[in-house]
Amino acid sequence: MNDICVNRKARFDYEIIETHEAGMVLLGSEVKSLRNGNANLRDSYAIVKGEEVFLINAHIAKYPPANIFNHDPTRTRKLLLKKLEIRRLTGKIKEKGLTLIPLKIYFNKDGVAKTEIGLAKGRRKYEKKEEIKKRDIEREIRSEKSRL
Repeated sequence: MNDICVNRKARFDYEIIETHEAGMVLLGSEVKSLRNGNANLRDSYAIVKGEEVFLINAHIAKYPPANIFNHDPTRTRKLLLKKLEIRRLTGKIKEKGLTLIPLKIYFNKDGVAKTEIGLAKGRRKYEKKEEIKKRDIEREIRSEKSRL
C-alpha cells in the first residue's frame, strides 16, 4: 500500500470502532493529483444519503497540467461500498450516534485509489487529555527500558 495522505487528527479526536475500505469515484485530474501526493483529509467526513456514501470536504489539490479540465478541490466524492456494508453502517450511525471519518487515502497493489473510512465515536476533552497522559507514561517506560 502506498499511503497518499493520513488523517492523524482523526485517531486523536475520535475513538475508531471499525474500519472499512472504500473505492472512490474520481476524475482523471484528481487521480493525477493524488499520484503527486496532493491531498488533505483534515475536517473531512463521510455521510450516507439513501443507499450511497459520499466523502465531504476532502481536499485534492488541482493538477496544473489539466488546465481548463481541472476539478473543484473540495467537491463531494462518491465512495464505493457494498450495499450490505452501507446498510450496516447506516444502522449503526442512526442507532448509536456514530460518524464516518476518512482515515487515509492510498493506492492498493493494483494502482486503484482507495479510502479507509472509520466508524467513529467522538472523544470528549477530558478523554483526549487522558490519552495524552497515557502516551507520555508509555514513552517514559520505553525510555527507561532502553537505558537498562
